[in-house]
Amino acid sequence: MGEISNEFVEAKLSDAKIHFERALDCKHTEFDDLYPYMIEHPQFFWYKRYVAWSELLTIVKLSEELEIEWKHLFTERQADYIAKRVMSSRVLDEWFETNDTKEHVG
Repeated sequence: MGEISNEFVEAKLSDAKIHFERALDCKHTEFDDLYPYMIEHPQFFWYKRYVAWSELLTIVKLSEELEIEWKHLFTERQADYIAKRVMSSRVLDEWFETNDTKEHVG
């Protein structure tokens, strides 16, 4: 197997970030397709966010093990949340900073 490029890892990080942000915004993700029966359950969106957060943390951990910088893809606050690893209500409420120029995923 060849080398894993920084560009490849950054693309995976970007995908995981978009996945998490779509889950936060209650937009469609592949999780909806994998578990269509769960949409009827009240916990569905919590599980969906948990799965997306876990994926993001896993790719960040891999980036760190490969010594690939990842923080520049996130705001300072988002990078701090990721470093703390715990998906708290604060993460859910404040991931999208109101004074930030980045907009919600379209």
